[in-house]
Amino acid sequence: MARKRPTVSDLRAWKGKKQLTMLRFFTIEEAEAAEKAGIDVASVPPELLQDPRYRQVAPSIFTMTGKTHLEFGSPYDYLKFCGEMMQAGADAMYCSSSFDVVRMLSKEFIPVVGHVGLVPSRATWTGGFRAVGKTANAAIALYEECKACQDAGAIAVEIEVVPIEVATEISKRLDMLLWSMGSGPGCDAQYLFAEDILGTNRGHMPRHSKVYRNFAAEFDRLQQERISAFKEYIDDVNTGAYPEDKHVLRMDKTELGTFLKKINTRRS
Repeated sequence: MARKRPTVSDLRAWKGKKQLTMLRFFTIEEAEAAEKAGIDVASVPPELLQDPRYRQVAPSIFTMTGKTHLEFGSPYDYLKFCGEMMQAGADAMYCSSSFDVVRMLSKEFIPVVGHVGLVPSRATWTGGFRAVGKTANAAIALYEECKACQDAGAIAVEIEVVPIEVATEISKRLDMLLWSMGSGPGCDAQYLFAEDILGTNRGHMPRHSKVYRNFAAEFDRLQQERISAFKEYIDDVNTGAYPEDKHVLRMDKTELGTFLKKINTRRS
């Protein structure tokens, strides 16, 4: 039986009862693989969501998209953008902006997902790309931020690189969903990037990432095969090995004779 795409109501009902799997991916091929594997939740760029093939290959994945607060203009610009994305097939919208923006969107019945902990677009406020909530005071501030996000109407928050004990205790005390990126299994979903799982990330590997396949080595092998194929093609052209007779079209001999007579009467 085909899997049904969960609603916001479904996700809320599952809180505390099951761990969801969540991926960030960027291509149609990854979307199709995630669907066939049974991934529950996805975060995707707007252009992938708007690809008409997306919902064909990933009909049952609860999908969010969005922009950071640095990428959109006024809150009303973002509201318009959210409407366009929901019509394109989004189930929820990511928002790293203020609680006022979260509140405005939720009042328009747009499921909003906030972001707390290590938020890349706001990292300067928390000391850069580092864990958040390691002291008692910082952990309480994080709890208050999560609660304010819930009070503003968010359905969930990504909680990124927060001590496991802190994330677990916050999740226990809130009705809102917590989606963990490196914050432990006490949350409602585990969130990883496909590029880390597939081993295509050639940059910094976060502590919470886990590599399940080495696509980078395969991509390197394929690149060498591309180079070798192109070199062989160049050699064939230079030696006359390409094109062979099977690669070209030949004219009927009678027509060829007529053509040669006609062209020879033309001025050069």
